Amino acid sequence: MKKQIGKFLGTSSWTTVSQEVIQKFAEATEDFQWIHIDTEKAAALLPGGKNLAHGYLTLSLVPKLIYEILPLEGVQMALNYGVNKVRFPAPVYSGDQIRLKATLSNVEESPDGNTKLFIHATMESNHADKPVCVAELITLVRF
Repeated sequence: MKKQIGKFLGTSSWTTVSQEVIQKFAEATEDFQWIHIDTEKAAALLPGGKNLAHGYLTLSLVPKLIYEILPLEGVQMALNYGVNKVRFPAPVYSGDQIRLKATLSNVEESPDGNTKLFIHATMESNHADKPVCVAELITLVRF
């Protein structure tokens, strides 16, 4: 893994953030702000007339997308261990497609046999000029 530090891991496939996914996230988090769930009000008041996905919904899609580009063979366990420096420079609207681009920025091995992978992740949308999420992900793995 250490030979991969600083190297681009790849780009995931696109995934659609549907209104149904936005609604389920709102229900799971009990975040019922109208900008997420009220499609009629969004149609009248928001740019493009579509609801926005919560930023943390965007971030929560990282595991789904990272597994496509982070080939970890012989792993006994992998955990989402943390996130540093999260930003949401542009919104994700209902129906947008997003994908993840990632670079391995550091690897820390510990005496207990675990390894922390620090991954610089950038998520982009098919409808935004800026990234929709930028973060340093920390994944704990045991081989």
